[in-house]
Amino acid sequence: MLELFFDTVSFLVHFLEAVGIVVILGGFLHATWIFLINMRTQSTHQAYVEYRRRSVRGLILGLEFLVAADIIKTVAVDYTMESVLMLGLIILIRTLLVFALHLEIEGRFPWVSPDGEQQERG
Repeated sequence: MLELFFDTVSFLVHFLEAVGIVVILGGFLHATWIFLINMRTQSTHQAYVEYRRRSVRGLILGLEFLVAADIIKTVAVDYTMESVLMLGLIILIRTLLVFALHLEIEGRFPWVSPDGEQQERG
């Protein structure tokens, strides 16, 4: 019974990792396709800015799937102090990466609304 649990969790972790990779690759392919189409109607700079924005959104979404897989694997399968510390480091790095990518594509901090005002937490 316990082996079935670990096999199921392992399958789910691999599935989430695969989804994360597919989302990242799909995001870049979609962004590239739209970029090639936009090159005909927009300036090169404007098309490039839109390309970056679209590709980064796919990257951020894919990273969310990869973080979810790491959390499930650490909590359900490999629950040791070393794996928990490694998970913490991975989440910290990915969080900083997502934060930096959000700042790059939006041009503002996540807690600042598009009109420049601080958002209240509910």
